[in-house]
Amino acid sequence: MAKELLFCGHVESEHNPITRGYGIDNDGNKHCYDCCLAIEVAAMQRDKKTILYLVDKNRVTNWIGNLSIKIETIKKSWHNMARTRYDFWFIFDGHLWHGVQYGDNTRIAHCKQTKTLA
Repeated sequence: MAKELLFCGHVESEHNPITRGYGIDNDGNKHCYDCCLAIEVAAMQRDKKTILYLVDKNRVTNWIGNLSIKIETIKKSWHNMARTRYDFWFIFDGHLWHGVQYGDNTRIAHCKQTKTLA
């Protein structure tokens, strides 16, 4: 059985039973994981912000996991609603980026590029 071509021109990426093998952009078009990575990196460079996932206090990744960046510094502090807050810094595309994760019940991290060159 032939695999269907996605909007990006590739077939679905390797995946497991709980993932799809593709991502969907804002227009509803399906892209393989490698093309999703290229779209995400371009958006980070353009918008200077993104949402990533704080994996293990040492790395931050995208949802798929094919973008994995080493954290340079991390700091845990108190937050009035989430109880904990993690601030961390990493280098991407020649700049220092700052990320924040609120609480211990999530991995979602709001990240933005700082003015500091790496």
